[in-house]
Parts: sequence; C-alpha cells; structure tokens
Amino acid sequence: MLKTSFLSLTFAMLLLLSAFPQTKPITLEDIYRDGAFRQRTVQGIRSMKDGEHYTTLVQGRHIVKYAYQTGNAVDTLFSTRSLGQYGLNTISGYEFSGDEQQILIHNNVQPIYRRSFLADYYVWHSAAQTLTPVSDNGSQQATTFSPDGKKIAFVRDNNLYIKVEGDKEYAVTTDGVFNEIINGIPDWVYEEEFSFSRAFEWSPDSRRIAWIRFDEREVPLFNMEMYGNRLYPVWFTFKYPKAGETNSVVSVHIYDLQDSSVKTVDTGNDTEQYIPRLIWTADPEKLCVIRMNRLQNRADLLIANAETGATTTLYSETNQYFVDLENNFVNFTPDGNYFYMFSERNGYIHIYLHDMRTGVEIRPITYGNFDVASILGYHHDTQRFYYIAADESPMSRNIFSIGIDGRNPVKINAHKGMNNAVFSNGYKYFIANYSNANTPLQVELYNERGELVRVLENNAELTQKTTEYGFVDKEFMTIETRAGVTLNAYMMKPANMEPGKQYPLFMYVYGGPASQSVLDSWDASRMAWFQMLTQKGYIVVSVDNRGTGFRGEEFRKCTYLQLGKYETIDQIDAAVYFSELPYIDASRIGIFGWSYGGYMAALCLTLGADVFSLGIAVAPVTNWRFYDTIYTERYMRTPQENPDGYDDNSPINHVDKLKGKFLLVHGSADDNVHLQNTVVFAEKLVQANKQFDMHIYTDRNHGISGGNTSLHLYTLMTNFILNNL
Repeated sequence: MLKTSFLSLTFAMLLLLSAFPQTKPITLEDIYRDGAFRQRTVQGIRSMKDGEHYTTLVQGRHIVKYAYQTGNAVDTLFSTRSLGQYGLNTISGYEFSGDEQQILIHNNVQPIYRRSFLADYYVWHSAAQTLTPVSDNGSQQATTFSPDGKKIAFVRDNNLYIKVEGDKEYAVTTDGVFNEIINGIPDWVYEEEFSFSRAFEWSPDSRRIAWIRFDEREVPLFNMEMYGNRLYPVWFTFKYPKAGETNSVVSVHIYDLQDSSVKTVDTGNDTEQYIPRLIWTADPEKLCVIRMNRLQNRADLLIANAETGATTTLYSETNQYFVDLENNFVNFTPDGNYFYMFSERNGYIHIYLHDMRTGVEIRPITYGNFDVASILGYHHDTQRFYYIAADESPMSRNIFSIGIDGRNPVKINAHKGMNNAVFSNGYKYFIANYSNANTPLQVELYNERGELVRVLENNAELTQKTTEYGFVDKEFMTIETRAGVTLNAYMMKPANMEPGKQYPLFMYVYGGPASQSVLDSWDASRMAWFQMLTQKGYIVVSVDNRGTGFRGEEFRKCTYLQLGKYETIDQIDAAVYFSELPYIDASRIGIFGWSYGGYMAALCLTLGADVFSLGIAVAPVTNWRFYDTIYTERYMRTPQENPDGYDDNSPINHVDKLKGKFLLVHGSADDNVHLQNTVVFAEKLVQANKQFDMHIYTDRNHGISGGNTSLHLYTLMTNFILNNL
C-alpha cells in the first residue's frame, strides 16, 4: 500500500512538472564568460558594383561572394589560407577598389579611442593573387582607396600620406606632432561628439584630397595614470577640452596631386568654429564644408572652389536650440542639381530637397508628426529616396522608399519592430536586419518587390535558449507623470508571480539627449542580465524621460540649458507611479545607469532619496563642468554663460541628500567620462558623512570590459542588488 501511494504521488508530480516546464536558471557565467546569449549576425556586408552580388566576411578569414538572386555563395574572393608569413590568420575589415580588382584589408588592430585605431593594411591583388603591405614604415590610420583605385591615402603620426600605385608613399603634410598638430584625423572631442574617425576625403576624380587640420596646442592637457604591471605607472596625456575651455583651431586644405599644390579653404576668421564634415559634391571642383558656430545653433554649407579655396555660402540651417548634426546631415545628387538634408524646421526630423544653384528649398521629401531616423540612399535612375522612420511609434522603425516629388511613401519591411537595411548597388535587392523586444536579430534577403529570397541568419539557437531559460516578455506601456507628461516604458516581470506578493523594482535608465532605452528591439547588451534578475524575483522596468528621442523636437529639446532637471523629475515620478501598483514594494526601488545613465542614477539617489532605496552609477558624469565642450555646450552653452544650469543639476552639489545604498563604479582609464567625476564625487560624499560603496577597474576605459572584467562587474552589481534590495 505504501508502495502504491508512492508511485501514485510520483506520477502526479511528473504530471505537474509536465504542465509547468522547468526552466534553466541563468547565471552570470552563462552571460559574461560563455557568451551563451550572444547574437549571431552577418559581418561585413558589401554590395558589388553589378548589383547582383554581395560579399561578407566569414569567420574573420574569408571574403565570400554571394548571389542576391539565390542567396548562394558563388566564390571566395580572399582567404587567409597560406598567408601566415604576413601574420594574417584573421582580418578585421576590408574595402574594395573602385574596379573591385583590389581589396584593402587590415588586421592587428590597436584601438585608440571610441572609433579610431591603428592597424596594418595590405592590398590583395585579385588577378595576380598577391598581397602587398600598404607601408613598411609602421601601422596606419584611416587608410582608404582613391575612387579610381590607383592611390591610397592614410594617416601616420598625425600626418597625411599618399601612396600611388607602384610608387613609394610620400607625405602630404609634415607638421604633425602628437598633442600639437593633427592632419587628416580628428582630435579627441571631434571623434567622440561628431562621430567620425577620418578627417580627409578624396575628390570624385581622384585628383585632389581635402583634409581638416587640427591645431590643438592651446587645448588643455588631461592626464590618465596607466598602471599595467609596471613598477612605476606611466601617464597617458591627451588634449581634452572641458566645457568652456579652448578647442582646437581647425582649418581645411586641399592637395592637388597633379601639381602638388596646397590650397587653404576660406572658412572665415572665427577660431571658435567647428568643421564637422567635408563632402565632395558631384562636381570634383566643388567641396562642401559644413561649418558650425561654437553654440551649434547654426550650420553653414560652404561650397569651396577646389582650384582657389574661395568659398560661398550655399545654405545656412539655424535652430533656436541647436542644430542636430546627423551622420548623413547633407548629401548631393549625382546629377549635381540638388542637395538633400535633414532639418527640424517644422518640429520633426525630416528630409528636405534643395536647389544646388541657389540653396533654396524645393520641397520636403518626408513630412508628418514623426521623426526620420536615417537616409539609406538615393537611386538616381528611379529618383527615389530610401529611409528609415519612426512613423508608427517612437519605439519602432520602418523602411520606406519615396519619390523625389515627396509623394506616396512605400513601406518595404516585412516585420514590426526595429528594421534596418543594406541595399544593393542599383537598389534591386536589400538585406534587412530586424528584431523586436522578444525576438533576436533576423537577417533576411529581399528583392525589390519585397519578396523574401533567403534567411541569412535567424538566431534559431538563441531563440531556443530563450525558451529553455524561460525568458519573460517585455511588456510595453505608457505612464503619466505628476506634471501630466506621457512617457514610454517597458516592464519585465518574474514568471509565475504570486498573487498578493510585493516585489522589488529595479529601474534601468540612460535618459540622455535623443537617446532611447524603451525600444521594440532585442537588447543584446543587458537583456540576459535583466532576465536573470526577473528569475531572482525582481521586476525590471525602463522609462524614457523627457529629452529622449523620436518624439519631436520640443520633447527632445525641452531639457536645453538644464540637463538633468526634467529627466530626474520624470524618473522619480515614474518610480512613484510604479510604487503604487499593488505588486510592487515601494520600500525596495533601485535604479541603475551607465554614463549619462550613471549621472541619472546619482541624481535619483540624491534628489529622489525619498523614493529610491538603492542606486548603481557606472562611469557617471557628476559635474557637467568636467565634461567636453562639444557635447556639453550643445545642450548647456558654456558654464560662463549658464553657471546655474551646470551647478543645479550636478550630483556633486546634492551629496547631502543621499539616503539609500549607493554603488559607484568607474574605469581608471576612461578617456571619455574621466575618473575625476567619481573620485571628486566620492570625496564630497565622504565630507558629507555619507556611506557608499565604490569600485575602480584598473586601466579600463568607458566600456569597462576585457578579459574577466564584465563578469566581475556584473557579479559585483548583482551581489549589491541581492544584498541591498
């Protein structure tokens, strides 16, 4: 009888387990050591000139040619096999010459700042099947072919070089000196805030090369101590202009390869101005120079005569706050008749068509109460633009084509969520990248009719793991603040929540200008960690405060001159809103952020000390006076003009309000948000007799990664949450 009862009980338990499948617990080792939840993608996609084939970089070793029509591999154009004498076991990137008979490849990458790096470059000659180093005189930066493929330009030791096919390299400039003069690559603040790492451009006919020269001799130095395994640490010293301080003086020059002459472009006499872009027009005699004033509320399109350097102003874009300079801010049509540009002149980011001769606006290409995210291209033969817009929701993106008349936009993506695309030459095919909040990256090949040709990557293995590990869905919602502002948010709840039980709330924030955390896209960086926290009984939420992106100019720029004020109010109000839900424990609300998010977390733990009981600030700005000129002054003007805006919303001035458990984390070699922010803040906390925890990661930059660092950091933060929330 006992035996029969035991068997019956066992059978009943098995039935129960089958009804509620057991899920695997997520561990930090799964995420940060083993990469168990890492997405797969397709690397190095490039369309070939014929528009019928594309190439990808496979396993960092092979450049493989595929047919768009079938999606099948048809050839291997380059392989590292038998190239061991060059140290080429893998390559990091590649570029074709104009005739596609040569491939510029690089390896041995040595990162400098966020986008810049030194590398060893080689030219693969397809016909001869030979590999030639670009230079025997050291690694290079920003190496690229001329349009005709007969020349290569690069930067080394702050000087611009050219190598002509079959000839030795020669220096275009010779005055480059570290921390003094830079030719052809940007200084630190330009690279970081104007988002580029090459400051030279070939003319369309390959006759000339234009570059920006940075004179940073008067820019203040910043020192970072680098420890390594040395007996005595060394200083890494670089020029970093903090808000209100001296910037580099920039100038533009054009070198003519035919007669070796150099012309200086007339950009005016204002030494405070910025030159964030050089763009050659369809006419090789005309260079477009984008010039911005230091306040960044005006952007001029200067057209320079390549022969003389004389300029005329084609168009000026002004804004009551600041001009938001997108990566593809302005472009020129191949026929030379028009230019098209981004503008917020009607309250949202849209594309506008202008006459190339007069600069006068012809018409808006896109319009409506939504923002355009990017321009993917313009097909001259069909006179159609391709672009991405947040037309349905700030949280999603769709791909469109539209005629030059600005009528009848056509949506061409197949899925709802976050969409992007790479088009073939001729726009006959496109490779779409898609994800949503609960679906990892899908890479799919489509023809011009929007018909699926082939799935290139579906992350099926990762999708299966999300089921095995019991990933919960992100739930999107809107909340209304006490000021009556509607904000977008998402929530992730523990599976099988118990009725009547209250759970701790963990908020993730970034919150910076034009950013977004609340998106219908797969979060490749922290999704698995948040899922792990839900398994441990935490509710995870994120809220996009005022100042964030894709809700029109007024929402995005309402924080002008007072960064942090409205953002913090919104995060505090959101926490209060959530605290009133019956299943959330109002006494256990924590907030975490990194960089601008770290700044927000520090403000919330001080100004919102009665609401938040825990905060984690990683690499935070704690005083806007410590941050760089271009970013900070864009939103705040200078500290000399706006001292209260700087000081009222800097965490170091609110240390006396701290109440909850607080963890400060920083990398000692953070060239972006300097360790100074954390150590000065820490001293203020000490003098206010506030207890807190702090961890410094030796020789780590703003990303705080490498080796075992990510695992250690997330273990530190997880334990802090488990022990204190």
